[in-house]
Amino acid sequence: MSGAGSPTLNIDGTGLAITIVAGLWHETITDGLLAGAHRVLDASGAEVTEIRVPGSFELPVVAKAALEAGADAVVALGVIIRGGTPHFEYVSDAATSGLTRVSIQTGKPIGFGVLTLDDEQQGLDRAGLPGSKEDKGAEAAEAAIATAQAIRAIALGHR
Repeated sequence: MSGAGSPTLNIDGTGLAITIVAGLWHETITDGLLAGAHRVLDASGAEVTEIRVPGSFELPVVAKAALEAGADAVVALGVIIRGGTPHFEYVSDAATSGLTRVSIQTGKPIGFGVLTLDDEQQGLDRAGLPGSKEDKGAEAAEAAIATAQAIRAIALGHR
């Protein structure tokens, strides 16, 4: 289980506007990711908006729009399952590289909750559903809050 050794993060989202951008593919897994992200964000006190997009390929452009429109952070959630063609590699790379570029260009964090999987069971194990071993939606939300707080501290001259 990859969650072993995870850090304790500052997840006080008071005063933060956070947008969840989530793909529509693989509904059961995505719904689990969304539930975990919402649980963390709602408990944090952040203002939360949710936007759904067709798939993981569309996550970067919508994340950029949300950040440019005033969101302090984005939680990007998607599910990409390997098939028999190179499509998996192209979409996985586009989503990952695109979200990284958007974060660097805007100077705002993106909690990365895009699951790249060999099969559906791996997603079910990571989606925060009953019986799941991990909750990657919650982890992505925690990372977005903690990173937004770190950026805010730097802007205020705190270290």
